[in-house]
Amino acid sequence: MKSIDDHIQKDQSELEAAKATGDQAKLRHLTEELKSLEEYKEHNPQDKHDPTSLELYCDANPDADECRVYDD
Repeated sequence: MKSIDDHIQKDQSELEAAKATGDQAKLRHLTEELKSLEEYKEHNPQDKHDPTSLELYCDANPDADECRVYDD
């Protein structure tokens, strides 16, 4: 994806398709992903790039070991 808005739009259309087919696993996955993307966008309004799963995780869990940044 080029931007977070494109990713959100794609997930919303896939969510509708999953609802139509009754794919519960995909519905759960897309619902969680959309929630993470929307929270990331809310916390970083100036950032328009499509975040990675690690960026989404670290936005929600800044104190996690995986998200620590060490200065030299």
